Parts: sequence; structure tokens; C-alpha cells
Amino acid sequence: MEIVHVYTKLRAHFGRQCVFTDRPADLLVDVQPDPCVTERFILRRPREGALQVCRDMSEHQVNTERFESSSCGLNHVEGGWPKDINPAEMEQTIRFRKKVEKDEGYINSILQLGSVMEHCSRQNNSTDLYQDYFEDEDQEDESQETTFAKTINVFRDPNEVKRMVTGLSWHPDSGRKLAAAYSCLEFQRSSKDVSVDSYIWDIENPNRPEMALKPTSPLVCLDYNPKDSHTLVGGSYNGQIAYWDTRRGGHPVEFSSVEQSHRDPVYKIIWLQSKTGTDAFSASTDGQVLWWDIRKMSEPTERLVLDLGREGNLDRALGAISLEFEATMPTKLMVGTEQGVVVSCNRKAKTPAEKIVCTYDGHHGPVHALQRNPFFPKNFLTVGDWTARIWSEDIKESSIMWTKYQMSFLMDACWSPVRPSVFFTVKMDGVLDAWDVLLKQNDPALSVKVCDEALFSLSVHHHGRLVACGSQQGGATLLEVCPGLSTVQKNEKSLLAAMFERETKREKILEARQKELRLKERSRSAQSREEEVTGREEGEETPDQLILNTENNFFNMVEAELRRRREREEKENQEKDVCEEKEVKDDQETSEF
Repeated sequence: MEIVHVYTKLRAHFGRQCVFTDRPADLLVDVQPDPCVTERFILRRPREGALQVCRDMSEHQVNTERFESSSCGLNHVEGGWPKDINPAEMEQTIRFRKKVEKDEGYINSILQLGSVMEHCSRQNNSTDLYQDYFEDEDQEDESQETTFAKTINVFRDPNEVKRMVTGLSWHPDSGRKLAAAYSCLEFQRSSKDVSVDSYIWDIENPNRPEMALKPTSPLVCLDYNPKDSHTLVGGSYNGQIAYWDTRRGGHPVEFSSVEQSHRDPVYKIIWLQSKTGTDAFSASTDGQVLWWDIRKMSEPTERLVLDLGREGNLDRALGAISLEFEATMPTKLMVGTEQGVVVSCNRKAKTPAEKIVCTYDGHHGPVHALQRNPFFPKNFLTVGDWTARIWSEDIKESSIMWTKYQMSFLMDACWSPVRPSVFFTVKMDGVLDAWDVLLKQNDPALSVKVCDEALFSLSVHHHGRLVACGSQQGGATLLEVCPGLSTVQKNEKSLLAAMFERETKREKILEARQKELRLKERSRSAQSREEEVTGREEGEETPDQLILNTENNFFNMVEAELRRRREREEKENQEKDVCEEKEVKDDQETSEF
């Protein structure tokens, strides 16, 4: 016999919305961490991204008072004096003035014209009537012209096996020389036939390099000394640091020992502003920042381990691939890491815990570029994954401005040295973008397809007109941008300062709001936990007890159902036996008859 249970429901109850209730989370399973994996664990905070699908619009209208004018003529002699008054005679003019001032019509006219004159004087205070609106006509026309960039020269790797241009540096004095570092960062594709030389190019002669730098290992980065234009310092693929004096040839004057150098390739090296002009510091993916004095390259003068636990543990250090140092802030430096975190450090701190000041976490991948704004050092630019972000030192939770997500990875970026609001970026699809945040924030002001290969490095001339881009196949392209991107615009610095201040205030307000919401949620969860504990103390069952009681009720119901089935089967069997006995008895009686 089949057991059928029919569930009935009123038609009015169909299609009703689900009503959810708020209750605290229940711990179902507790998996203890593996001690071996715990040592390699790096805490990553969740990231927040903002999307905008509409364009912001604004409208403003001003209505002014209508002015009606009429033309009339007046015939008078000098000063408007009557015919019987000689303006040259002072006594006659004084007597006439006293006579007019005593006249009642003059007094009434002055009283009536006073209010009109006051209104006109107030207008003059709010609007400069003597402003020359066309004094900067040429400059305005120049800023409104179409932005463009033209290719001047292409410096190609002279070797048969092409290598990536991983670093670029301009000559600090004349700016007519460009130093390029060539290296193959793909370890498995490197071979013995690959050259280790890097070159110094004359921008007027792309046919062959002016000088070849011959390190012991391929250079990943290099930098000209701003105080001595004849010296360069470079970081090698094997972690060594070397420096050159161009007056002594292409071989390095001195290089660091392997034991005291980095363990990974040196991705960035920068000269420090010191009295001697011989100090530099480097960063590598081994998690160290090392300070060097080129007069003594046997060992670094100082060492910093990028351990966010502030214990100086090299096994848990974050790999560094970008550096930033501002001469106006000699004690501060910033490091971009492979984990998407920007670490702000204090060089003069005494303990490792004090050297790491704070962190800025905002990229999904390595921070390939990091640079402060040359006009506003508190604001800095970072490039990672698909976006470029502008940060403020006062806001650590998020950036104040950012570009929309691009279709290709951004590999390098730098600010314009002459225009505060302009910065350049290069991408994996071979495109150079010039951004002007005062003009527009959603799209670049200029996009140029430089080449068909990926662009990995970027450097802007100190005059702002020349931009050098390094590609994957060893080509360093030199471009000249239009005057609109290399000439300071009127009030540009004040407008950008106001924009940065406004965006910083906005982020502070949003950050305060988020903190307030987190505090409310924390207090609400604490209150719910207290109510749960109170309910347990008053005799309510715990979740474990509820689960156990439910299981017991289920098994009791199953046993009861099995018992009912057995009783029903026994009863049916008894009835069947009675029926069979009755049939047998009927058959016997029929046979006797």
C-alpha cells in the first residue's frame, strides 16, 4: 500500500515574496590552519572598485539686468562752464561752485544720483571693468588646438637576438643623450647568444649607439647622476650594482659583490640627493631596499627588509619592483611591490618596525610605476593591472582619482615635468596615452599607437617635449608631443591644487562614513551575541542541542512508521489465513454433499 501525503496551499499564498530574517552566523566547520602554510601566508585586504556608467553633467544660468541706452549730443566749452565764467580764473570758478552747491536742485539731484552711483560702484567691485580679455589670445588658441605627437627617431637593438628595453634615462645636462638598459626578463627563453650590453644613444643619430655599456650581467635599470653627468649607476639581472664613468669607457668602474648584493634582479635604482653626490639606493623582488655609496661598493651602507610584520623577516618580505624618492623629502621613500601594495618608509627610523610607516593597497597586480607629482609632492601616481591611480598621503584607504579599466595592462607611467596635470602611460598593446586630468578624466587627451609590440618602459625629457618609450623587441621610440601638452596653461597649478584638495576631502568624507557603518555593524553584532548568550542563560537550547533533538525526533518517527507497517502486515496476514481456512472448510462441505 502506497503512502501518499498531499500538501495543500491557498491560491492567495502563491507568488508571495520571501521574508528573510536577520540572525547571527553559525559555526558549522572549523578547519585548523596548516602550520607549514601559515609561514608563507600574506594578509590581503579586500579591494573596492567603483564603476561609473554615466557622464556627469552640470548646468548654470545667469540673468542680468537689461540696459537700455539712448544717444544724444551736448555742445559745451571746456569743463561745461557757462559763457560768463572763465575756467582759467580760479576765483570765478570757486564762486560759481559755491553758488551751485547752495542751489536746492543740485542737492536733490545728488541725493537721487547717489543710489545709482552706489549700485555702479558695487558692480565694479565684483567685476573688473578694466580687464583685458584678449591678452592671452595666442595662449588660449594654443591650448585649444588638437593634441598630437610625432615620431622623431627609433633606436633599435643592434644585436641579432632582440631584447626588451627595461629602463630609460635622459642625460641631465644637455638632454641630447638617452641611456637604455636591455635585458631579457623571461628566464626560460634566455640563451648564451643573448648580448649583455646596454647602450647610450645620441638622439640625432639612430644608426648606431654612441657608447656601449658592458656589464657582467644584463642591466634591468640604470640612472644618470644628476650632479655628475658622466656617471651612471645600473642594476643587473643577477642582483649586482655597477656604476660607469663615461670618460673611462664602457666597462664598469666598480660593481658590488655577489654575496652582498640582491638575490633577484634589480628592478629600480635611483640616485640620492646628497652632498657628495655618490649615494644611490636600489630595490629588488627579493624584498630588500639597499643603499650604496659608489666610493665603496663592497657592501651596502644600509638595508631595509619589506616585511609588513615589521620583524625584518626576509622570508615574508614583499618583492619590490618600483621606487620613489623626492629630494624635498630626504627622509621619506616609497616602494611599489609585486603584491599591489605601496609601502611608505622612513629612512631615518632606528628600528625596523619604525621604518615602515604605512601602506597603500589598491592594485590587483604588481605596481610597475610609482612617482610623486613634481609640483605637489603629497600626491603620487601608481600604475598596476589595468588602471593608473592618483593618491594622497592623507588618504590610505583608497586613491583620490583613477582611470577607468583599460583593455591592456599598463606597464609604466610618469608625470610631465612642466605641466602639473599631465601624465603619460604605456600599455601592452603598444599604445602611449597622455592624460590631462584638468581636461577630462574618463579618457586620455592623446592616444598614439607607437608600435605593434608591447611597451615596457617610459621616460620624459626634462623640457617636457620629448617622450621615449621602450618596447619588447628592443626598440626605443622617441616622440615629440604638441605644445599643448608641454606648455604650462594659465592658472593650471591653482586649478589642480583645488581639484586635489576637493577629491581628498571627498575621500575623507567617504572614509568617515564607512568607519561609521562598520562601527554600527560591529555594535549590532555584539548586541546580537549578548542576546544569544542571555537567551542561553535563560534556558534556551544551544544550536548543537537543537540539531541533536531534531535527529532524535527524526529517528523516532522512522521507528514509529516501521512499527505501524509491521503491525499492518501482521493483521493482513491473519485475515488472509482466516480466509483460507474458510475456503478449505467450504470445499470439504461441498465434497461431502
